[in-house]
Amino acid sequence: MQVVILAGGLGTRLKTLANMRPKSLIEINGKPFLEYQLGFLKKGGVKDIVLCVGYLGEQIERYFSDGRKFGVNIRYSYEKERLLGTAGALKNAEQLLKEQFFVMYGDSYLLVDFSAIMSYFNKFDKLGLMVVYKNYDRYVKSNAVIEGNLVKRYSKEERIEGMVYVDYGLSILRKRALDLVPENQFLSLEKLFAQLIEQRELMAYEVFDRFYEIGTLEGLEDFRRYILRGGA
Repeated sequence: MQVVILAGGLGTRLKTLANMRPKSLIEINGKPFLEYQLGFLKKGGVKDIVLCVGYLGEQIERYFSDGRKFGVNIRYSYEKERLLGTAGALKNAEQLLKEQFFVMYGDSYLLVDFSAIMSYFNKFDKLGLMVVYKNYDRYVKSNAVIEGNLVKRYSKEERIEGMVYVDYGLSILRKRALDLVPENQFLSLEKLFAQLIEQRELMAYEVFDRFYEIGTLEGLEDFRRYILRGGA
């Protein structure tokens, strides 16, 4: 199994904590956040990692190198000339990608069974799958409407009836889904997901354990408390 981690964000909501370093390198109890991510990926049987980096990405590569020290294999895809957005970053990394791969964000810590999710995905011939959690706006604003085993609507802006699920921060894509992404142009995953939803090609997989994220100061402190309780 292969995971692409989108680690090129600017970390603007973290104020001075991410001024001179990527979010992935923010230290929590003496370890950079990405080290925690690599730990749960390795435990889940995922050792093939592609890091999509941009802003100060060389700091990440300097610390983690090829990943051997952490028991994984890391390759890097750099956005060199301009920011390409989350879907654009995947297109930029296309030559490194397998025919199907997980996608996760560089600020997410997820308690999932990767093998079970991939096994479910392989039962169907769909282009993508979004892992979802019935959130009811509890941790962040809910942003997905699910119908059967498909994502019916997805939006981070609109408030839509039946929108009780949230994008868990993990998805699977088949490589051919990137045919929908233009070369060297900015495109978000939200826009790519919208195209897949329109074509009824985006499946949903519900999980029941909460997620952690460090994209906000509140989320960062929440994850810090989780670590102090012995959660990782």
